[in-house]
Amino acid sequence: MCAVAAELAALRPREGIEVVAVGVGPVEAAAGTARALAMRRYRAAINAGIAGGFRARTAVGDAVAVAVEYYVELGLEDGTAFPLPDGITLLRRAESDPDLLRACRDPRVGVRVGAGISSATVTTTDARAAELAARFGADVESMEGFAFLRAAAAAAVPAVELRGVSNLVGDRATNGWDFRAGAQAAVATTDALLDVLLAQ
Repeated sequence: MCAVAAELAALRPREGIEVVAVGVGPVEAAAGTARALAMRRYRAAINAGIAGGFRARTAVGDAVAVAVEYYVELGLEDGTAFPLPDGITLLRRAESDPDLLRACRDPRVGVRVGAGISSATVTTTDARAAELAARFGADVESMEGFAFLRAAAAAAVPAVELRGVSNLVGDRATNGWDFRAGAQAAVATTDALLDVLLAQ
């Protein structure tokens, strides 16, 4: 699954593998992923696409398998908890499936495993980028990762998030935006992971 079809347009077609564009942003991604997983039973789901990479942690064209994803805008702005009735807590963290992450660590995939953040607002200043990187230990920023992982968990489908870095998080004038490089990294990593998974 990807946000827009162009992200995975170059993915090699395979029998039994479907590519679904679920939409841009957390709401569209959650709804689109839930809809796709409700219509058919899948052995696993992969969210693959572009993301911003945090400076000094990634470069444009890198790929990252996201082990844990945080939704930065849910709850209080400073990240502290607030009381909800009946012991309810906000879920602001989602994780990729451990078995799928183990496959990502296979040398044939060769992808770095790290942390991601989801935000409905793209970070455009270096100050905010530095604050988010420090607070979450994040490698990448996307708009859909958390929503995808939560929708897959609700459907009890093992899932993993793969990101190709298309730009550096922060100042737009110096972010090195390259959709093609990010998409190529996402496609290459997804292809390699599928090779490993389909051989099992």
